[in-house]
Amino acid sequence: MRNKLSKLGPGLLFAGAAIGVSHLVQSTRAGADFGWGFIWALILVNLFKYPFFQYGPRFTVATNTSLLDGYYKLGKGYLRAYFVLNIATMFTIQTAVTIVTAGLASQIFGVSDNLVYWSVAITLICTVILWIGKYATLDRIVKWVILTLTITTIIAVGLASIKNTTPLSLVQIFPAETNLLFLIAFMGWMPAPMDISIWHSLWTIEKNKELSSKVTMKESLFDFNVGYWVTLILGACFMGLGVFVMFGTGTEFSSQGGVFASQLINLYTSTLGTGVYFLIAIAALTTMFSTTITTLDASPRAMNKTIELLYPKRKRSDYKLWLLILAGGTISIFIFLLSEMGLLIRIATVLSFITAPFYAFLNFKLVRSDQMPKKDKPGKGLQILSVFGLLFLTSFAVGYLLIL
Repeated sequence: MRNKLSKLGPGLLFAGAAIGVSHLVQSTRAGADFGWGFIWALILVNLFKYPFFQYGPRFTVATNTSLLDGYYKLGKGYLRAYFVLNIATMFTIQTAVTIVTAGLASQIFGVSDNLVYWSVAITLICTVILWIGKYATLDRIVKWVILTLTITTIIAVGLASIKNTTPLSLVQIFPAETNLLFLIAFMGWMPAPMDISIWHSLWTIEKNKELSSKVTMKESLFDFNVGYWVTLILGACFMGLGVFVMFGTGTEFSSQGGVFASQLINLYTSTLGTGVYFLIAIAALTTMFSTTITTLDASPRAMNKTIELLYPKRKRSDYKLWLLILAGGTISIFIFLLSEMGLLIRIATVLSFITAPFYAFLNFKLVRSDQMPKKDKPGKGLQILSVFGLLFLTSFAVGYLLIL
């Protein structure tokens, strides 16, 4: 058991990256605005995205290469398309998760309510941690963060359900056109943007470098399943907190990070009692900090690998350079484009949703290609689920584009 636990890592980093805005903000808001009416979307999107996320560690363990290596062998055009899409979204995604973290830190510590100061400070702290410690430090931090987050969130939702007096309603809702954009954003980042499968494959390679023996397929898939199903359970928990605490109160979330954080924590404590303030605060802050540091690590890691593949004559690693580029770009958005944050986040979430079929198709194509050893290819059941997943993701993406 100790050996198995020591090999946990990439799956928990996946959870750390996934459990952020999609859970704390989108799931809580879904519960607050629609009750349990969107539980169908939560379950279906997690089910239909499952195989494509799983193919990240599956391909990497089987071939000892990343998904990016696989894309490159399929055709340079796929890798160039990824490079462009990642440039288009990585700064906005990083800004979105950091601003929510800053809002929570501002409310909890009360040192300053200036979100720019907090955002810059959090970005610099995460950059220094990654610059000095790299993967090993990230691996150790996120394990404790996910454990703390899971325990505190489950306790909080348990207390909220006990105090709740509203009758349970499981009537499911498909929103009118005015709320369709929220549904698209909710599913686009639930449990995470599809390109996180690429991050997972890169973290798997790094984990193998840290261990004396290579992670087996069984161990890697166990690690993935732990992380993935934790994201689903906590997604339902945060939706439940929204249902039990906010649904029917008439209160609407503010689009401003600091105000949102105050609403979230104060509404919970007003219902559950001030004694659980720190419980809620720790759950919320650890959620967003883990997302902030994992996304800040992952995009530079992916861009560095992409450059290595597209320009093989370039011998040196550009990870730290991309880390500085992402940190600098994120800080610049805070300073110069903070008023456009709402628009930038909407663009990033929608782009994540409509590009999901592209990444899903590539991952499915890879695990069925000659690059994949026959013994490690997915079984028939997983392949059938993949086909339905592609149809589901493509149908929603095309449907959204048609009504724009």
